[in-house]
Amino acid sequence: MTFAPATSCLLLIDFQCRLLPAIIDARTTIDNAERLAQSALLLEIPVLATEQNRDGLGETAAELKSFARSTLPKRHFNATRETQWAGFIPENRNHIVVAGCEAHVCVLQTVMGLLKIGYAVRLVRDAVGSRSLANRDAGLRRAEYFGAELVTTEMVIFEWLGSCDHPAFRKVLKLLK
Repeated sequence: MTFAPATSCLLLIDFQCRLLPAIIDARTTIDNAERLAQSALLLEIPVLATEQNRDGLGETAAELKSFARSTLPKRHFNATRETQWAGFIPENRNHIVVAGCEAHVCVLQTVMGLLKIGYAVRLVRDAVGSRSLANRDAGLRRAEYFGAELVTTEMVIFEWLGSCDHPAFRKVLKLLK
């Protein structure tokens, strides 16, 4: 199943300032999330973010904050359990591309929640992180077991483009170099 820009949404889960220093390979994870967000912006795909316990973990990282059209504050690890979830994802955006932290907690539980309520989910394996590789890898395996498709940043971006004839192709290609 192809994820088209017209039906996609990018969800950035808990890329928060006080959490990121503890994430293994955080710089790569953030850079890939930023590439996804920049591409989404060029392709008119909504970008949304969540923040877990903002008082404790801080705001969304500066590199990503400006891309989010809306940020959902949350206390539940599964963002879909928040009372403000209703209406958070724009209508007719049934294909959710997910990046975030931590892969085995908030990312996993939100992905499982999205799948349970009928969304198709692509989890971007090179744009998710945890405090340990074992936890990240276990979170990815479990998400895949429950129905999330594991992809990479470039897989998502080139699928959104569809062709080298896309008007934004050259601009998006520059983001990957």
